[in-house]
Amino acid sequence: MTTPASQPGQQNPLVKLALEMGPLILFFAANSKPDWFRPLVGAVLGHNLVASEKSSILIATAVFMAAMTLSLIVAWVLHRKLPIMPLVSGAVVLIFGSLTLILQDDLFIKLKPTIVNCLFGAVLLGGLAFGKPLLPYVFESVFHLDDEGWKKLTFRWGVFFFILAALNEAVWRTQTTDFWVAFKVWGVMPLTILFTLAQTPMMMRHGFDPEGKK
Repeated sequence: MTTPASQPGQQNPLVKLALEMGPLILFFAANSKPDWFRPLVGAVLGHNLVASEKSSILIATAVFMAAMTLSLIVAWVLHRKLPIMPLVSGAVVLIFGSLTLILQDDLFIKLKPTIVNCLFGAVLLGGLAFGKPLLPYVFESVFHLDDEGWKKLTFRWGVFFFILAALNEAVWRTQTTDFWVAFKVWGVMPLTILFTLAQTPMMMRHGFDPEGKK
C-alpha cells in the first residue's frame, strides 16, 4: 500500500523553510544583538523586562513568540491550513515563552525543544506500537512508500526526536545560554538535514518517488 498523493496547493519547500527558519534566525539575532530589539520590546512589554539581568534571552523570547505567530498567520493566509508540526511547536512556544516572560526565567523556553521533541517522538513510536505509522500525517508527506518503508521511517524519526530532546537537555544544562541559542539555531537544523538525507537510500528501496508517481 502507498500513501495518497499530496494535495493540490502543497506548500512550496522554500516558503516552508523560510517560515520555519525565520523565527529561529530572529531568535538568534535578538539574543546576540538585543539592543536592536530593546526599544520595541520595551514599549510593548514594559521597560522592567528589558532592563532585567536576563534581558537578552527575554527579548529574544519575545521576538521569537512574535515571529512564530506571524509565521503561522502567513502559513494560514497562503494555504488556509496549518501543518501539524509548526502548529504544535508554535503553541508550545507561546505557552512556555509566556511563562519565561512573566516569571523572567529562561528555564521555560529552554525546556520547549525537549517537550516538543518528546511529544512528537512519543506520538510516532506510540502510533507504531499500535500498528499505525503516523509520520505521513505529522509531516504531511509527499513521499510514496510501502507499509514497511513507513514503519522504518516512523521508527527512525521517533528515535531521532528523542535524541534531539536529550541533546537539548545536555546543552542547556551544561553550556551558557548564548551557546544554547546558537546550538538551537545552527546545530539542530544541520543535524536534522543530515538525518533526513541519511534516510534517502532506505526510502528509495521502499518506493520513494520525488515526482509523486508510482
